[in-house]
Amino acid sequence: MKREIKTTNDGSKTLFINDLNENYHSHHGALQEAEHVFIKNGLNLINNCEINILELGFGTGLNVLVTINEYLKTDKNHVINYFSLEKYPINESEVNDLAYFELFDNPEFKNIYQKIHLADWEKSVEIISGFNLKKIECDFFDLKNINLPEINLVYFDCFGARVQPDLWEKPLFELVADKMAINGLLTTYSSKGSVRRILQELNFQVEKKQGPPGKREMINAIKL
Repeated sequence: MKREIKTTNDGSKTLFINDLNENYHSHHGALQEAEHVFIKNGLNLINNCEINILELGFGTGLNVLVTINEYLKTDKNHVINYFSLEKYPINESEVNDLAYFELFDNPEFKNIYQKIHLADWEKSVEIISGFNLKKIECDFFDLKNINLPEINLVYFDCFGARVQPDLWEKPLFELVADKMAINGLLTTYSSKGSVRRILQELNFQVEKKQGPPGKREMINAIKL
């Protein structure tokens, strides 16, 4: 897929896929969206001593970076195990051009950013003390064959239903639900009525939340 770098309204960059006419992140602000959907309405709602996160998909690695940034603000008495699926990894040139470490004041973030992207696929790598990342190169529907611990938090960050409708239908949500712990949280930027109904059918408690900038609503769903 041919991709190009674009700058979003908050100054952070994203990738744009010409063939799909689709951004990896909201054009209103890539960083704002990641922090609102996956940190404010995701990580910050989980209080476990060990948090297992499943991300669909890794994309540019921005969600990993904002998760580490939030982790560093805590007392770090807990452990995060982060599992991220991606079918089409970005290349070294794109990683360098995105330069997400520049969005953060911490001088260690350049090294952390590089470590995230240089981490071997299919291996668990300690990015910083207490934060372990395993990147898995696969189709999302291969999830059924992947051995994971019970997942406490899902970052459901697939491309939009306009370009990949099969990723927003019941079969994939069933696979995700099967990997989640009871009381696990799924958070996504989507607020589609069909998605809410699917999650409710799968025994999730679904709540509409205020969306990130440029989007009225988003979804939180707790597995019952």
